[in-house]
Order: sequence, then C-alpha cells, then structure tokens
Amino acid sequence: MTKRKICVVITARPSYSRIKTTLKAINAHDKLELQLVIAGSALLGRYGNAVNYIEEDGFVINEKVFMVLEGENKTSMAKTTGLGLMELANTFYNLKPDAVVTIADRFETIATSIAASYQNIPLVHIQGGEVTGNIDEKVRHANTKLADIHLVASEDAKRRVVKMGEDKNYVFNTGCPSIDIAFQVSENRKLNFDPIEKYGGVGKHINWKDGYIVVMQHPVTTEYKKSRENISKTLKVVHDLGIPTFWFWPNVDSGADGTSKGIRAFRETYQPENIHFFKNMKPEDFLRLLSNSRCLVGNSSVGIRECAFLGVPVVNIGTRQNGRLRAHNVLDVSYEEKAMKDAILNRINKPNPMSQSDIYGNGKSGNLMAEILANVDLRFHKTIMY
Repeated sequence: MTKRKICVVITARPSYSRIKTTLKAINAHDKLELQLVIAGSALLGRYGNAVNYIEEDGFVINEKVFMVLEGENKTSMAKTTGLGLMELANTFYNLKPDAVVTIADRFETIATSIAASYQNIPLVHIQGGEVTGNIDEKVRHANTKLADIHLVASEDAKRRVVKMGEDKNYVFNTGCPSIDIAFQVSENRKLNFDPIEKYGGVGKHINWKDGYIVVMQHPVTTEYKKSRENISKTLKVVHDLGIPTFWFWPNVDSGADGTSKGIRAFRETYQPENIHFFKNMKPEDFLRLLSNSRCLVGNSSVGIRECAFLGVPVVNIGTRQNGRLRAHNVLDVSYEEKAMKDAILNRINKPNPMSQSDIYGNGKSGNLMAEILANVDLRFHKTIMY
C-alpha cells in the first residue's frame, strides 16, 4: 500500500508545540509518511533554535528553509514571507507531497499556503477560525480560504470557519495538539528539573523554588512602534514587584527589534535581581515550568490555550489576543502600570491550579489529526458553500 506523504511546515518555535504530537502520530500511522520542513525563525539561534529540539526528539527533517530577513519590521516581515514563498514552492516541487499542513496564523505561514495551493497540492490548515488582534487575524483567515481541509481547535472556531463558506464536511474539531502535551504534564505536575541549570539563560541566579512567575510578551505588529515602550512598562512592573521571574524572549514579528532592545537595555541598566531570561525550552519543560508558576504574564496564546487546560492564572496584557476564546484563568489588562501591578497581585493570589478548561481540546488531538489525514478525501478544488 502506498502511504500518503504529509508535508508539515514548521516556521517558528511555538509551532512545534502546536504540532508535535501530530508529528508522532503521523510517524506511527501505517497509512502515512511524514515529510518535515523546518523554516523561518525555527532555524535561528536568537529565537531559541527550535530545530535542535525537533532533532533531539528524533524527527527526520527533509528540508531546511532559511528565509528570515533582519530588521523585525513591517517591510522585512513582508520580504521574509516572499522569500519563504519562493523557497517553499521549490521544496514542495521536489518533495511531491500528497498534502501540505500549515500551522495556525503566524505571518509567514501564508507562504506555505500559497506555495501549496498554487501547485494544486491539498492544503490542510490547523487552528483556523479563531479571532485575535495583530497581523495574525488577516493571515489566519487567508489561510482558511486557501485551505481545503480544516483541523480547528474548538467548536467556536468550527462554527466560524463554516460561516466563512467552507464545506462543513471538511471542517473537523480536533482540539489543539499542544493540549496533548499539557495533558501529559497535568498527570504529573512536579517540576523535575532546574530551569537555570538545564537551559542556562542570562541574568541573576534567582531564588525560584519558593514561587515564581513567567513572562512571555511579544510585539504587536499593528502597534510595532510601541514595542520598546510596552516591554519597558512590563519590565518596570515586574522588577518593582520583586517576584522571582523567568522571562522568555519575543518572537520574530515586526517590532521584535524594539522589544529585544528594551529587554537588553533594562537588563544592562538595572541588572534585575529577580529576573532570569531564556530564549526557549522544550515544549514539555516549558509547560511544566508554567504549571508550577504562580501566574503567566504577557500576551502569548499559551496563556489562552495551555494555561486554560492546566488552570494556570494568567495576566493577558494589551490587544494581541483580542477576541480569542478564553477561560476564567485569564485576566485582561492594559499597559497602564498600576493596572498591570494590580492584575499580577490578583492572579498570584489565586489557587494554582484554578478550575481547568478543555475548550481547546482534551489531550487526544494528535492521534485524531493523523487518522483524519489518513482517511479524508484529499482534494485541491472545493465548492464554496455560501
């Protein structure tokens, strides 16, 4: 029997946790063959070398696509996507996959969608139908309209994709594969490693064992000129509170240069005693770190998704996650310093775990996705249901 060749394109560090259990399930399925393409910031050291963790987990990488332009601004973002389109078009021509999988809503994922759909390769989109701020909003829905098969993460998202005119027979609520990892962590939450000893990082050796918070704050592409100002406000609040903090580096979006400069300048000027900085961690370790934290602060979707399942208190700052379905663990706040400080104090006084939510899945998404990919009709032409 000829196996279906499923080409999965991973372009950034968070995308790996969003697809890892599906990659494992594809590899294990007797009807499927995994073709793995690693591209974009997932290949770059300054964004955490996600490719190293992928290789350590035993996955065979078929192609590496270098496509990120320096600058972290609107123009470099557009050019990065253009380079990705050119390179991925050749990659798909050479690999000849039966289907291509594009993940979620990062700006460069549209290159995957165009390169596949223009070559009549069935396109599978994961995590469409959600609503947020940022450039992600436009890219996500554009991916949806280019895609032939939709593996969404919630019933809310499924309804929205169908309302966009997609055939309900090709829209499947599989949940989010990152919840599979969160489920594994939830069964044994013990923090079984020393984060600083294992991952190094930069900054003072903080006393984290008596309680800590985690910060992950990315630039907002529609507000990229405020990136340095916004990160500086959060840094000041966290520094003033004095709570031991693990702080993670931003992604490659427009404005990342301002965010990164803000972190470096603050670190050099104040040498904060309570903050230690990391670029990246393996997905399981990161979620275990979150699960044992007093709260997550920032604007990452991990606060909306995995933290909901784990019951981790979250302070969500600003507009980046506007409109995304959230559970009771999330407290939304502006960049006003007193508001941020009050919100963090509110969250760290909540029980951990709080009430847990399965709005983004129940921990079985990877296997379900692989089964759908093995059996669904792989089409590249669709009748839109308006």
